[in-house]
Amino acid sequence: MDKQRMTLAVLTVLPLAAACGTEQADGGSVAAERSVTGIHWSVDSVTVDGTTHRAPAGANVTIEDGKAAGDYGCNHFNAKVAFEDGALRLSDTTTTEMACGERPMAFERTLARTLTAGALKTDVTDHRLTLTTDDGDTVRLTEEPDAPLYGTKWDITSPSPTGDAHLVFDRRTGKVTGSLGCNKVTATATVRDGHITLGAPATTRMVCDTSLMKTEKTLLGLFDGTVKYALDHRALTLTSENGKTTNAVAAE
Repeated sequence: MDKQRMTLAVLTVLPLAAACGTEQADGGSVAAERSVTGIHWSVDSVTVDGTTHRAPAGANVTIEDGKAAGDYGCNHFNAKVAFEDGALRLSDTTTTEMACGERPMAFERTLARTLTAGALKTDVTDHRLTLTTDDGDTVRLTEEPDAPLYGTKWDITSPSPTGDAHLVFDRRTGKVTGSLGCNKVTATATVRDGHITLGAPATTRMVCDTSLMKTEKTLLGLFDGTVKYALDHRALTLTSENGKTTNAVAAE
């Protein structure tokens, strides 16, 4: 009898435990967090008191690991993020202090006030995110996909973003082509496990301005070896075996 009672007790407890686990996993805060984090959101507009303000190019937000980072349209910002009941709340915001034109600065002030107005209800539909304040003001955003390594023109931003220095990786041919700032370059490129093995470079032989040739010499150090690569949305970082880094962004 005691054994039967014990078995019944276990069977009764298990469904309750499973139900509790399901409720926690599907809770509003968890669902909201999963649907908006780890995505680069391009800001489309902010609507305040019934008036819609269109975002300047470059305004964006990314939320991950309890933090938000992005661009108001002029200045970059960082903030802490907490999720609660299907909403998110930004706090402890810090920004850079650049000065831009009157229009982007006006939009920046509006966006910053709205994002820090309190709890923001989240709604994600068809790769679009809407954040709504308790007063009904809204921030509308669109998911912007990451730039792929292959087929993207990667404009070199450092060292020395001079000339038309860029690289393009081609999956089909297994090569990288581009410009070193002065001369054109081509080489084999094997991508595997976060690394790119670059073959010996074949280049044209023009002579350019000293600054361009200096940049070219630095970029040539990437070739005939293996570099580590990291993709972050529309940014690419190449790190050579000696620890030197080359940064690039996806061309618009």
